[in-house]
Amino acid sequence: MNKSIHTQSLSLVFSILGGLVLLFVLTPLLRLLLAPGLHGLFAPTKDSTVMQSIAFTLSTAFAATFVSGLFVIPLAWIVARKQFRFKNLLNAIIDLPVMIPHSAAGIALLGLLNRNSTVGNIAQSIGFTFVDTSLGVAVAMAFVSLPFLYHAARDTFETIGSGYEKVAENLGAGPWRVFFTVSLPLAQRGILSGFVMMFGRAMSEFGAVVILAYHPMITPVMIYDRLNAYGLQEAQRIAALFLLISLVVFVALRYLSNKTAHARH
Repeated sequence: MNKSIHTQSLSLVFSILGGLVLLFVLTPLLRLLLAPGLHGLFAPTKDSTVMQSIAFTLSTAFAATFVSGLFVIPLAWIVARKQFRFKNLLNAIIDLPVMIPHSAAGIALLGLLNRNSTVGNIAQSIGFTFVDTSLGVAVAMAFVSLPFLYHAARDTFETIGSGYEKVAENLGAGPWRVFFTVSLPLAQRGILSGFVMMFGRAMSEFGAVVILAYHPMITPVMIYDRLNAYGLQEAQRIAALFLLISLVVFVALRYLSNKTAHARH
């Protein structure tokens, strides 16, 4: 009897604490969505500059996520499957973009990729420029968000283990075939979840982007720009619309990733 009472009290206290966390997250977001009113919420849709910025933000974040995946997923597989020296150091290095202030990340990227740097000069000689370009926006987005995809992929590869891969190898499948027909499909759900998380972090980035590539203006930068130029009300409208569109995109991506994962099983 006493055990049951203690269990109920524990559940009640934890439920209250959890409810406070939800309120902490939801209250500012609901306030943001409701502040402009229905008319004000959709007013920015008439501004072509705002809509172009939102489209640019979403497409660039998706491109940064997709291209990063071509490099991050193989690295995650190697770390999950192989034992080597300095493995923990590698994991710590991957985490650095999340740990450091994102303004510092932007300064680091600008120092490396500006037109007067060695890397910037070499890139410019073959036709690539990073400062105030779409490529610079994508690089800044990828730099601060790729740890989310890396950890999701690595953790998933570790969870599924190498048993099925060894079975496929014993049946005569080569390493490339094993990876693409066994490892990748089994890890698909976790990888897709990592893609969604990385995409979300990329599209919301501000600090690194505003330093490396203020223009072309992504939506988080535009919100800041409009706040300084026109005040809170104008910034709220764009922020609320961007939040609404982001929610729709995330729900759609989660639905598609879950549907794809279930179809595989």
